[in-house]
Amino acid sequence: MFTGIIADIGTVIGIERNGDMCVRIATHFETDRIDIGSSIASDGVCLTVVETGQDWYAVQVSGETISKTNLSQWTVGKRVNLEKSLRVGDELGGHIVSGHVDGVAEVMSVKTLGDSTGIDFKAPESLAKFIAPKGSIALNGTSLTVNDVYGATFGINVIPHTKEVTTWSDVACGEMVNLEIDTLARYVARLAESM
Repeated sequence: MFTGIIADIGTVIGIERNGDMCVRIATHFETDRIDIGSSIASDGVCLTVVETGQDWYAVQVSGETISKTNLSQWTVGKRVNLEKSLRVGDELGGHIVSGHVDGVAEVMSVKTLGDSTGIDFKAPESLAKFIAPKGSIALNGTSLTVNDVYGATFGINVIPHTKEVTTWSDVACGEMVNLEIDTLARYVARLAESM
């Protein structure tokens, strides 16, 4: 489990495709304190650490994960949002994020709103019903609040601090981002279906 509060910005420094995909990510985390088998959310995708080096870790990505996320578009040099898994007693500063990405959303517009940045996205139709105004959503691993919803299109604001400590300063129209709907929204919708 994660909180959607990004702890580091990593950089993809190596990609190997041999059936699955193996990705090496440079990080400021103390890699001698990362256990093999531990989970790190990388752009919101819960990935298992399979190897570590002095300032990097490696993960193996299955075909299923590649099909549901934007990882197939990753290239060497890409910056990614990183968060280690939540430990008992840690502050839950964002919202409960599983790291199990539901799909990808397309960036439709990026605009300046005072000191903040407003970003509109188009979600897959199958996920749109789970996105509600003032609800939580995880985009590339970042816990964000939904401002507006118009069908499958929704908007969020990114404040300057969030842009500084995440990769949201890099966002561009047409980009595909990892989307995880709020766990509570998923259960409420399921409950409503059974009534």
